[in-house]
Amino acid sequence: MMHIHELTSIADQLCPMHAMVDASGRLVSVGPTLKKLRPDLNWEGKRFFRVFDMARPRWVRSMDDLLQTAGAKLHLQFRDSPQTSLKGVLVPLPQGKGALINLSFGISVLEAVRDYDLTSADFSPTDLTIEMLYLVEAKSAAMEASRQLNLRLQGAKIAAEEQAFTDTLTGLKNRRAMDHILERLIGSGTDFALMHVDLDFFKEVNDSLGHAAGDAVLQNVAKVMVECTRQTDTVARVGGDEFVMLFEGVKEPKVLEALATRLIARLEEPIPYGGRLCKVSASAGTTMSVWNTHPFEAAEILHQADLALYAAKRAGRSRHCFYEQGMQKDEQQAGALADVVQMQKR
Repeated sequence: MMHIHELTSIADQLCPMHAMVDASGRLVSVGPTLKKLRPDLNWEGKRFFRVFDMARPRWVRSMDDLLQTAGAKLHLQFRDSPQTSLKGVLVPLPQGKGALINLSFGISVLEAVRDYDLTSADFSPTDLTIEMLYLVEAKSAAMEASRQLNLRLQGAKIAAEEQAFTDTLTGLKNRRAMDHILERLIGSGTDFALMHVDLDFFKEVNDSLGHAAGDAVLQNVAKVMVECTRQTDTVARVGGDEFVMLFEGVKEPKVLEALATRLIARLEEPIPYGGRLCKVSASAGTTMSVWNTHPFEAAEILHQADLALYAAKRAGRSRHCFYEQGMQKDEQQAGALADVVQMQKR
């Protein structure tokens, strides 16, 4: 007949989390993994119900009750902290000498491995827990790698979109971005103003000092425009020396007139480059969505701003004009006069 110590030796190998109790409910031996969970506890001789608290079945309150649960699933936890949850099944020992209760962590195994620093040696060789942990760890690592990849892809996407809508020389929005924002403003029905700004005498800077000087001028112009506008405004470079500014929610002409005056004054300040001063000025034309009582398109409002800009150019440059009804006719007459003068020169 197998002695208790022989049974304990076998149980240590096959069930490293077992608890063996005698007929009175005192612990006779426990498996090495269970000892690891409470290394300072003197297990032998302790009453089972002083160490463990039975959660289910709730009616189990004594050793006699416990023996009646043979083969059923037990839910219990440590009475002291950390109160790790455990699962178990009881097998009675021969001749009424007590019982062997094989325990496991159940779904709390991840927390248990973390809290108690367990390794594969703490589980039965046939236990699937370690394989499950490997799978969980692999899944966790794969999910983290996927998350990091998604973050990089999202960052790359944002960077690509930002680059697609940005003028590389000045850092302002480009024509594509301006078109997109303008269509959104028109579609939303929001009041807004559009100002078209064109530099005066910029060609002379390029011709006399070179394109590098011209680039420096454009970068300074962009800086001034950003400083003169709000963060909610859109400043875009739409051509070589042409800029468009969109002012959402602005419908007071005097506000735009004051801004244009300040902007033109700032742009007339000489810009040092290579020991010389680059001098430009700016002309600007503005139109407002509130002046369009009927549905309008982006091309129409851009054309209105162009007409106002050319009116400022004809009036002597370095000034600002608002769009007015009749400018289309004035532009046509000016074009016809220019054709006549050109014919007379031939």
